[in-house]
Formats: sequence, C-alpha cells, structure tokens
Amino acid sequence: MNTSTAINFVAALVLCCLALSANALQIEPRSSWGAAAARSPSRIQGAVDYVIIHHSDNPNGCSTSEQCKRMIKNIQSDHKGRRNFSDIGYNFIVAGDGKVYEGRGFGLQGSHAPNYNRKSIGIVFIGNFERSAPSAQMLQNAKDLIELAKQRGYLKDNYTLFGHRQTKATSCPGDALYNEIKTWPHWRQN
Repeated sequence: MNTSTAINFVAALVLCCLALSANALQIEPRSSWGAAAARSPSRIQGAVDYVIIHHSDNPNGCSTSEQCKRMIKNIQSDHKGRRNFSDIGYNFIVAGDGKVYEGRGFGLQGSHAPNYNRKSIGIVFIGNFERSAPSAQMLQNAKDLIELAKQRGYLKDNYTLFGHRQTKATSCPGDALYNEIKTWPHWRQN
C-alpha cells in the first residue's frame, strides 16, 4: 500500500467513525421525562445558522436518569410557568446520566437566546459549569448531537457556535464550559 492510499484509507476510516458516532447517539424522547404539551410551537424552516450552548446552573447537576428527568421536568415547569414560555426553552438537554434528552427538538423555535431563537439550536448541559467542565461523555454527546443536526439538515455545515453569554448579558454557560467550547471548531468570537 502506498502512502497516498494509506492516507485516504485513514481519512475514510475517521469519517466513518464520526458518522457512526452521531448515528449511534440515542436521544430520549419528550415522553421519557414526562414533558407537558407545548403551547403553540413555532416551526423553523430549513437549516439554522447557530448552536447556542447553555448550562442549567443546577449546583449538583444529575447523575441518574431519575434525577435528570426530574430536573428537566422542573426546568420545563419554570419556563412555562414563571417565564411564560410556550415550552421548555431548549431544543436538547445533555445530562449527567450519559443521555441526551429532547426538549423542543429539531425544527422548532426555542426560547433560550434573544435575537437567536429563530435561527439556532439551543443545547443545555445540566449542572453548573463555572469551575469545572462537564464530563467527557457529556461533551462528546453534545458534539455528536451537533453532527447529527448537520447530517439531518437542521444545521448548516458552516454554522457558528456561541456560548449563551455571547447573545446576552449572562455568565451562562459557566466559565469552564465556555472555555471548553471555545476550543471547538465552529466557535466564533462575536
């Protein structure tokens, strides 16, 4: 095997593994965490330009499915009640139990970043990530989710990644998580 063939083989193998990783991502449906029905959801047509990363600012996060589902349900109750959103604000939730949960899901407008809701996918990590970053599993799940959004046509290939603090005055997604996402390929300074 010559050098050129070997390089092509390795490149194909890497692309295959990335695709398999995103395809293997299991997204827990809204029904798994007992989501209440959304009030008048708004559809987004076509692929969006942005991914906005948040943290839920829950001090201890969650590590079991039971804890995570309870926290997600509480977030939805707060968003629909106190904040008067039509649903949980985020499109997806990355949890400490190793799972990704559907919030609003793909193709629906979130309520997570003013001026960006109609053109973004909002991903929240459950926990407070001021001082320490999420687990390697949580970070990989978010990356796989982003790749899946691109593969399914919900996110443009040349998307921009922001931390919530880049869209409004907030410390979200926490310093440690923000510093982590700044190393990801599509993060941009605004």
